[in-house]
Amino acid sequence: METLEEAELCFPHLLNASCKRQLQHLGPTVIIDIILSCISLLTVMLNLLVIISISHFRQLHTTTNLLLLSLAVADLLVGLLLMPGRMILMTGCWFLGSLICGLFNYLTYILTSASIGTVVLISVDRYVAICDPLSYSTKVTHQRVKMSICLCWACSLFYNGVMLHVFLEKPDAHNSCYGECVVVIDFITGAIDLVLTFLGPIAVIVVLYMKVFVVAVSQARAMRSHITTVTVQGSVTVTAKKSVIKAAMILGIVVVVFVICFCPCFYIVLTDTPPSLAFSNFALWLVYCNSCINPVIYASFYPWFRRSIILIVTLQTLQPHSRDSRIMNKC
Repeated sequence: METLEEAELCFPHLLNASCKRQLQHLGPTVIIDIILSCISLLTVMLNLLVIISISHFRQLHTTTNLLLLSLAVADLLVGLLLMPGRMILMTGCWFLGSLICGLFNYLTYILTSASIGTVVLISVDRYVAICDPLSYSTKVTHQRVKMSICLCWACSLFYNGVMLHVFLEKPDAHNSCYGECVVVIDFITGAIDLVLTFLGPIAVIVVLYMKVFVVAVSQARAMRSHITTVTVQGSVTVTAKKSVIKAAMILGIVVVVFVICFCPCFYIVLTDTPPSLAFSNFALWLVYCNSCINPVIYASFYPWFRRSIILIVTLQTLQPHSRDSRIMNKC
């Protein structure tokens, strides 16, 4: 019969080497697991809808939407792989072996870097669209955006591979017991990573969006003024400017929410005192929840996303020539 001490172990047959489970009251644990599982499922479903929408409908193949597609791919992988893996780690027992442990942490760093890089690209895109609209179509082309996205992901793969190469060679080197999955980075490497993947990008994002906000406000005031001559061509120009400013404001919300969700996680890196386990889990899951919040923002502010969801759910995308459907005609 299994003793109480064996019941607390991740691997009872390794009595002297196994990690202990983080035993909690059954009720709250089940409720938390259900909530986190729902968040994971919702993240996958919503981001899958974003990916299908932008990929399927030709009208949505804009440069800005390509960046949203890159962000949605990262968010989908977070919901599909990182959230379930983190739920396993929250039990205190890693049952998937050292190899999967290394790949899990490597993927965590890759998706974080790729997401931050994509948000920087979105900020640059909106900066050019608002502050230099006349040359936007020549500076921001589909080819350049695709190359920027590929470069962002490639740099994330390479950079994190170099930073974690020691850990990836021996993923279980810092484990204190069998069933643990931890990654340890020295202080200098952590400081460099903090600057390159958080402080630097956040500074760029804040500066760009401050300029975008100032220009957008001035343009909005100009459009409300009575000096503008009302002509057919002029009304089209005003409508176009309103559309660009609206897109900038929506993506600004995405950026602000992104920064808010990431701040507690990087606060853990900056602080000298180690945080509690509860706060660490909260910070990590707040980062993960950002992947679920992004498509909710799209659904709240983008009419084209709501229309595309209806077409996808009702299987109208399976009809011939559905790729040419006009879903932005009312924007």
